[in-house]
Amino acid sequence: MYRLDDQQLFSTLGTDPQQGLSSREAAQRLEKNGPNALAQAKKITLAARFFNQFKDFMIIILLIAAVVSYVVSKDLVDSIVILIVVLLNAILGVAQESKAEKSLEALKKMSAPTAKVLRDGKRDIIPSEQVVVGDIIFVEAGDLVPADARIIDCGSLKAEESALTGESVPVEKQEGPIDQPDLPLGDRRNMLYSSTVVTYGRATAVVTATGMDSECGRIAGALAGEKEEQTPLQKRLAQIGTFLGILAIVICVIIFVIGMLEGDPFAEIFMTAVTLAVAAIPEGLPAIVTIVLAMGVQRLVKKNAIIRKLPAVETLGSASVVCSDKTGTLTMNQMTVVDLYHGGLLFPCKAENSEAALKVLGTAALCSDGQVETKEDGSLQHIGDPTETALAAALLVFDKTKASLDARFPRMGEIPFDSDRKLMTTVHRDGDRWFSVTKGAPDQVLNICTDPDREDIMGANKAMADQALRVLAVATKELPGEPAEYTTQALESGLTFVGLIGMIDPPREEAKAAVAVSKKAGITPVMITGDHKDTAVAIAKQLGILYEKDQQAISGSELDAMSDEELAQRIEKLRVYARVSPEHKIRIVKAWKSRGQVVAMTGDGVNDAPALKAADIGCAMGITGTEVSKGAADMILTDDNFATIPAAVEEGRGIYQNIKKCISFLLSSNLGEVMTVFIAMLTGIGTPLLPTQILWVNLVTDTLPALALGMEPSEPDIMEQPPMPANEGFFTRNTILHILSMGVMIAGLALTAYCLGLFWLPVTSPEIAHTMAFMVLAFSQLFHAFNMKSRHSLFRVGVANNKYLLLALVAGIGLQCIIYFVPFLASVFELAALNATHLLWVAILAVAPIPIMEIGKFVVKQFKK
Repeated sequence: MYRLDDQQLFSTLGTDPQQGLSSREAAQRLEKNGPNALAQAKKITLAARFFNQFKDFMIIILLIAAVVSYVVSKDLVDSIVILIVVLLNAILGVAQESKAEKSLEALKKMSAPTAKVLRDGKRDIIPSEQVVVGDIIFVEAGDLVPADARIIDCGSLKAEESALTGESVPVEKQEGPIDQPDLPLGDRRNMLYSSTVVTYGRATAVVTATGMDSECGRIAGALAGEKEEQTPLQKRLAQIGTFLGILAIVICVIIFVIGMLEGDPFAEIFMTAVTLAVAAIPEGLPAIVTIVLAMGVQRLVKKNAIIRKLPAVETLGSASVVCSDKTGTLTMNQMTVVDLYHGGLLFPCKAENSEAALKVLGTAALCSDGQVETKEDGSLQHIGDPTETALAAALLVFDKTKASLDARFPRMGEIPFDSDRKLMTTVHRDGDRWFSVTKGAPDQVLNICTDPDREDIMGANKAMADQALRVLAVATKELPGEPAEYTTQALESGLTFVGLIGMIDPPREEAKAAVAVSKKAGITPVMITGDHKDTAVAIAKQLGILYEKDQQAISGSELDAMSDEELAQRIEKLRVYARVSPEHKIRIVKAWKSRGQVVAMTGDGVNDAPALKAADIGCAMGITGTEVSKGAADMILTDDNFATIPAAVEEGRGIYQNIKKCISFLLSSNLGEVMTVFIAMLTGIGTPLLPTQILWVNLVTDTLPALALGMEPSEPDIMEQPPMPANEGFFTRNTILHILSMGVMIAGLALTAYCLGLFWLPVTSPEIAHTMAFMVLAFSQLFHAFNMKSRHSLFRVGVANNKYLLLALVAGIGLQCIIYFVPFLASVFELAALNATHLLWVAILAVAPIPIMEIGKFVVKQFKK
């Protein structure tokens, strides 16, 4: 489209530049081609989502156990209880997935853009989704371009295309055809592209492509083929599920062999095996993990982060590298005047230097079109080229406005900026006095000034440039009257030098603190930008990203010269990447991943999207982020603040730590149940627990404390610990020993209760033994949950900082008492009445886990010393 002349263009697109499309024609095109929006992935139906919950290995084993249990024993109670557990888990999973999806939809509606179009000969403002090919659109400084369009008329137009090309400097635009084949996007100066922003001037354009046919849409389409990877949490849960499933099968086989050798009836052997299989599998685990993650998601929403996929909240907690875009993420995305030069002095742009500063800034602001407006909430809105809006914003430091200067010295004419001259000149009137102002590149301005102190000025220019400041020079010329003609010959010679202005897109203060927290937490921050290397290095040093001598910064061209193997070798020393393309970003992410790191990638542009998806977790910006980047991300930062990331990392680490506590608690409890039944059978003293009793313990007295442990506050030193390696399995040596020791303790307590009721107390019977073992197993696990709060002593941590755990204890004791004291329920669970002696022993054994584990923690602490 960029090569066609205007007549060919309007004929091809079937539109009238004076009248625009008719409403009827626009409606037909909208119906035919669909809305001007990026294609959404096909939504999974509610039914499909529900059945997906049954793919978990542990759930499959439970379903098989429920069916076979009924076939062999014809007893519906056990089978129904198992099925209820499975159904509750599935319903919960569906509910949480739906909730996360609705949060994302709400975010999309919040930021729905509009477009100014010509329809039926009249200007109208419509939702951007309704823009169609052939629409005549109007854009001006500050507007988001709604679709790909060919410019048909423009004035001093510049567009910021970093979201598409990565180029941070606004691109000058033009009207008319460009008859050069195969031009890259960045050189098609007569085109505007969807999701880019107009920073300067205004334009009328005709839409050439919408939705998925736009350049932005093509990138979105390319993303569809990216492979989805499992998060570390998903991998670990799969590992646990496989381990427990194999364990359950092995136990069943051993029991069958022992039973058959002893000549026990087949049905009895099978039901005992099912009992042990049920005991080995923590039925509540998938549901508990989902709930703990969902609660973490809700807490993150309050911290300005929306999680699109539940397990992703934990992945960020495992992140060991954060690759971040510079512009708008680590920096303000707002040029700011830092230093000024006037009268031979270089000084900061501060209120105490008002007289000299206003001389330079006031003069330069006259020769600019950028505006800064104060919004209703008191914040500033920058309209126009970032370099020029920086001048208007700097005036506010001295209680001056560009509007007041324009009123006092009205602009009478101008010579617009162009990239060949690197200058802009305006002519102003002050009563009878006429004068011109010229601003531009320092060397070009000095060339047209009369007798400037070039050496001193260029020294100041170098001092600013060494700090990676963008430097502008400004000069004036007194005129005898209104110029006869506005030409460079007449106005851009014989000027008087006024001063230099140094500006930069400054780092966010909160980003600096966030980088420091990240480094303390063992996370490597990496800057990736399309900006120049010197600027990137200066910002990186200010932020603390480059802080050691052996850390390096490289450019995209240097990166091109490296092989993937060489990049992987050097990756840990490279902290800043400048002038890079989207392909570079993916290479960087993959190189870090090849070193076994969990990589988080932040970004807001279309060009960030492929790397966002390739990373272990992508973090998109909710305000400035494009739809493509949000769609590719796992997490969306609704306040566009890099500082939200350490908060999310801390939340993720806390969630993983709590899930680990939950799993360790559940597995040690289940192991205790398995060992209780297994040891009792091997020693020939009978089966201490029934399948229904084990399911009750697993579902109620295990699940409530496990959920409460998921709400445990993060340990105070959590952000001073290194990230967990991505390849580290859940079952480390220490974790296995910890689970085994706790399982032995619980089994020992339950078997003690069983033997007390069967042999050792004055009043004994199999029914009393069953009941005592069941009550001790349930109660001891409730108290054992307090041991899981921390690796430190319970007396140091305290019990009052998690009210949910206290509530779980009260609720668990209450529920256990209900099934004991209500006759109908007692008969279902086959419970016998206990006397005072029995109940006293139940109470002693129930609280025993706390002193036992406290002694264990003390011994371990002394051993480590």
